[in-house]
Amino acid sequence: QVQLVESGGGLVQAGGSLRLSCAASGRTFGTANMGWFRQAPGKEREIVVRITMNGRLDYADSVKGRFTFSRDNAANTWYLQMNSLKPEDTALYFCAAKANAWGRAYEYWGQGTQVTVSS
Repeated sequence: QVQLVESGGGLVQAGGSLRLSCAASGRTFGTANMGWFRQAPGKEREIVVRITMNGRLDYADSVKGRFTFSRDNAANTWYLQMNSLKPEDTALYFCAAKANAWGRAYEYWGQGTQVTVSS
């Protein structure tokens, strides 16, 4: 059974940093299968970063230059380093994975970790 478990969320002041982690179990995912999403109250879920088949990192415009994706292959874990956080980054953050790297849908989802940025 595949499970994704996020951690690392919390309350931080504007300008601060957090690092989210996503630990996968049940199978190993390639980098192109991975992604981070977020959903703010009253808003639709949006993608934060996805990884293309050729390894390109596609960040949402709102986080470019501030957020960084990385992974630890040995630990089957991926990360989202978030710097220069803004109040508008406040959201429930999810890691997700596609069953197949060439697919469009993310079949596996974590439970989410709350990030709250105070002004």
